[in-house]
Amino acid sequence: MKKLLILGNEAIGQGALDAGLSGAYGYPGTPSTEIIEYIQRSPDAKERGVHRTWSANEKTAMEAALGMSYAGKRTIVTMKHVGLNVAADAYVNSALTGANGGVIVAVADDPSMHSSQNEQDSRFYAKFALMPAYEPSNQQEAYDMPKLAYEISEKYHLPVMLRLTTRLAHSRAGVEISEVLEENKMHLPSVKDQFMLLPAFARRKYKHLLEIQTDLERESEVSQFNQYIEGSDKSKGVIACGLAYNYLMENFDKCEYPILKICQYPLPRKQIQRILSECNEILILEEGMPIVEEMLNGFLGNPKIHGRLDGTLVRDGELNPKKVRKALGLPELSSKEIPEVVAGRPPALCLGCPHTDAYKALNEALKEYGKGHVFSDIGCYTLGYLPPHNAIDTCVDMGASITMAVGAADAGFYPSIAAIGDSTFGHSGITGLLDAVTQKSNVVIIIMDNDITAMTGMQDSQVNGRIEQICEGVGVEKEHIRIINPLSKYHEENVNVYKEEISYNGVSVVIPRRPCIHVYAKKKR
Repeated sequence: MKKLLILGNEAIGQGALDAGLSGAYGYPGTPSTEIIEYIQRSPDAKERGVHRTWSANEKTAMEAALGMSYAGKRTIVTMKHVGLNVAADAYVNSALTGANGGVIVAVADDPSMHSSQNEQDSRFYAKFALMPAYEPSNQQEAYDMPKLAYEISEKYHLPVMLRLTTRLAHSRAGVEISEVLEENKMHLPSVKDQFMLLPAFARRKYKHLLEIQTDLERESEVSQFNQYIEGSDKSKGVIACGLAYNYLMENFDKCEYPILKICQYPLPRKQIQRILSECNEILILEEGMPIVEEMLNGFLGNPKIHGRLDGTLVRDGELNPKKVRKALGLPELSSKEIPEVVAGRPPALCLGCPHTDAYKALNEALKEYGKGHVFSDIGCYTLGYLPPHNAIDTCVDMGASITMAVGAADAGFYPSIAAIGDSTFGHSGITGLLDAVTQKSNVVIIIMDNDITAMTGMQDSQVNGRIEQICEGVGVEKEHIRIINPLSKYHEENVNVYKEEISYNGVSVVIPRRPCIHVYAKKKR
């Protein structure tokens, strides 16, 4: 049997391809990005003509995936946890429309916030939407799950979530490859109104969604990914979800406690009841938020259940074997101290980054107004908050730079500046610009165009080569769409452009345009 040494993300991509994938949609976001990148590089995907381009944002990706499902084909849509917030409208409603061809929503969570604005557990969305979910404990399961997920998706006509976390997404292991399935033939839904959510239809579909929950629970009871492991010591039982099962196993040659390994949701009720009845107390290990623990604890609490809620495990950050060991009451293993030469290294803009000169000119243009005037959001340019630049003041979510600048201007705040990247502008900045133009806001919007989606690994931006045309089309006056070259030799010229647009009472767009220094290497490759 063929074996590959691949990342967890790549295992999902390969598993989806081997399960008859016809289309992959998504927006790049660490730690999910490599799923589609792997499919984009795949010779098999290229030969088969599998659709595999990036979408403008996660909502458009989710909707495009539903469109391919409508046509009967199997599809996967990928995003990070905060991206699911963007896709939530389409995602939650898709539980009512259901699927025709199988749909997998692959979401990578980022506990400990290695490259994210928050810690968030996507299992909440699956529970909220009443949608089945898978959570692999290792790379082999990440490969195997897409086939089973597509079967469940098409059996119950429901999209399925596949949730993973940073450590699994970005670590490698050997994966055995199984047979490759043919792609579905195109076929439209057998029920004409399946994707029509007029209230009369939606009410009926919601009743049906509630009715099949017992069937989905039964699937979890017999799932190959959920496992009840006998133990002789009933003083404690352990419920380990997804990757947490691996952390548990790292602490034992043989665990004497009964273990319930959970990697498919909804929760297997009978197996939960069994471990609760057999064991004196229960330790719940789950990567992310205490979802299972809350469900078993209830509002009144249960003195035999332990986890993040009662302090047995810390509430924030990633799980790891050491934290699990402490929660089990095992003696701490001796560990070597970190050498003094190993120092923390804060993130910084790359040497030669165009954002550096864009921020230098902006800082000088704003000297007379003092600090606190630049709203921004998530991307490489967020590093402009740190020394030596100290150039931006906010970062809430993608696109919030423009809309927060508009709100501040509405309050009479002046000058009100937004700094946004080219890819983020395409993702969720255009609608904010439309608000600004419609309301005739007194704002300056700086679209930092480095010709690439740099932060997530050099993906092409959806707005490459079209930013000024988009701005003009939305309604920004042509004479107030200014393009500057962020190089030190143009510093004075760039400062003057910023000052001129700050003094204009209306919507201005300044586009500092110079390619990321890594773009040339990418294009050469």
